Amino acid sequence: MSLYIRDPKVNQLADEVMRQLGAKTKTEAVRYALESVLKQKVERPLLKDRVKALQERYAALGPKDPSFDEKAFMDEMWEI
Repeated sequence: MSLYIRDPKVNQLADEVMRQLGAKTKTEAVRYALESVLKQKVERPLLKDRVKALQERYAALGPKDPSFDEKAFMDEMWEI
């Protein structure tokens, strides 16, 4: 079965992918691109899991010090 692409922009993208990958045909290039997208989607953790990991890293920093003067800290850092 041959691949027929009507959209000129999609055809241009398929040509570029074919060149970049060194694929013999556009069909091979498109198949590789589609498989890559699906693989990324499957392997990427869910948003809730990514957020949870960030929350855990934030919590590991420890409790916030209510007596910390951020303005004084910034002034000192910038030598004001």
